[in-house]
Amino acid sequence: MGLAERRSAERFKNEDYPGWKARIDEAAGFDVPIEVAWDELAVPDYADSYAEYFPQVFFQPLLDAVSAIAADDMGKEALREGLAKVVIRNSGEYFSPSGIVLADGVLTFDHKSDTNTHHVEERTKALQAVLEAAL
Repeated sequence: MGLAERRSAERFKNEDYPGWKARIDEAAGFDVPIEVAWDELAVPDYADSYAEYFPQVFFQPLLDAVSAIAADDMGKEALREGLAKVVIRNSGEYFSPSGIVLADGVLTFDHKSDTNTHHVEERTKALQAVLEAAL
């Protein structure tokens, strides 16, 4: 990862991510522990696109899925009890919802940061389905 990528990822982490985290927590009704592998999300040659891609690939689908599940008290309670942590990463292996897994209360959301960025609704539905099946 070059300097441009590091700077852009750091800017997103410090300026944009706190707002996304706050909205996710608000939707869930509790402080959702989220671990982001920033060094993995930052892919070469896309530094100028992180502000657009990171939300489309990771944060909007997560927010939308959590919002749908936590639409009532039962959903909020199920999330609080069943979701111990969210791990957001880009192992470079997944470019579809097949990288979304919930095991032992840890939701791992593994997706390439620069691939299929516009498939927000597909990822949202997959996240929601994985969570609802396990909660």
